[in-house]
Amino acid sequence: MAKSGKIRVLALGLIQSGDRLFVSQGFDAVKQTTFYRALGGGIDFGEPSHVALEREFQEELQAALTNIKYLGCLENIFEYNDTPYHEVIQLYRCDFTDPIFYQIDSLKFYEKEREKTALWVPLSRFQSRELKLVPEGFLQYCDLTRN
Repeated sequence: MAKSGKIRVLALGLIQSGDRLFVSQGFDAVKQTTFYRALGGGIDFGEPSHVALEREFQEELQAALTNIKYLGCLENIFEYNDTPYHEVIQLYRCDFTDPIFYQIDSLKFYEKEREKTALWVPLSRFQSRELKLVPEGFLQYCDLTRN
């Protein structure tokens, strides 16, 4: 997370397998709510966003990506644990190179010192609003016809 008052620029990867979406799970302790978002991370100065996306997946999951296609830009202004944040997201559709990632249910990874969980979630759980997918507008980029 970027410090409040700064805009953070991110590259996130939309990875979909049939009717499932690969996301990380987060928790806002102040609101006592669980949320989900695509994986990826911050773009370093001078680094193209698609390179940042590949780097982040390698660092966090030791996963290589393929079929990387730019989808668009999203802006996300939100509060997390009572602190305001502002993100500009470069969003990509991509696939895992290693098919083993499509066979796992969930896996633990570290983002800096924080342990996080990545998992496959049926899109229907986001469409029905049973689960919260962030940022707003992300679902419009998913292929809702895949099975």
